[in-house]
Amino acid sequence: MAGERTKLSVETREQTGSREARRMRRDGLVPGVLYGRGEPVAICVPERELRRALTGVGGLHAILDVEIGGTGKSHASILKEYQVDPVRGGVTHVDLQEVRLDQTIVAQVSVHLIGGDDAPGVREGGVLSQPLRELNVEALPLEVPEHLEIDVSGMEIGGTLRVADVPAPDGVTLLDDPESVVATVTAPTKEVVPEPTEEELAALEAEAAEGEGGAEGDASEGAAGEPAEPGADAAGDQGTVEG
Repeated sequence: MAGERTKLSVETREQTGSREARRMRRDGLVPGVLYGRGEPVAICVPERELRRALTGVGGLHAILDVEIGGTGKSHASILKEYQVDPVRGGVTHVDLQEVRLDQTIVAQVSVHLIGGDDAPGVREGGVLSQPLRELNVEALPLEVPEHLEIDVSGMEIGGTLRVADVPAPDGVTLLDDPESVVATVTAPTKEVVPEPTEEELAALEAEAAEGEGGAEGDASEGAAGEPAEPGADAAGDQGTVEG
């Protein structure tokens, strides 16, 4: 839902620096900055409250009614930037930008492909890919969509959809190059087995010849080592009997 509004209570912080930021994170607070029409304000917000605000219906594009220190005065703001701990995954810093609801802003919005499993090209074994996953849009803060959708259910193998094919809601302007590719369906790649070279063929033939020679040698050794037949032994024994 575009332009979802969420209340967010924050506190100002007097001290800054990495040491103070680490202390606040240990206490469950996320340091940040609120940028507005005046001087930036250093703030901190409970991590739970921030997570609640950014995982609601409006997601990362929600309008945050920021209230500083329980003053009762709210500042309509948007999420400008945030940093995430690469190991633990939690938000470690947040930048908020105060906005006017009657002036357009530029935001990045994700693109969702729908109907991919029904696309004829995919059913024939083609590969659906999405080179562009986010688009830049311009709209009033309350009109910024949570995401954009493009129907790919009719794509054949070799088909391409571009930014110009993405339907934009009323009041939303797409800023990216209209010819930029958003989705393609390519033919499945075939594994090509290279033909062996003359040197490789010669080496294979030499190995085969060596294997045959070894087998013949083993067979000859086996024949020479075989014991004489029982009849022959008996005749030899009889020849030694004294008359």
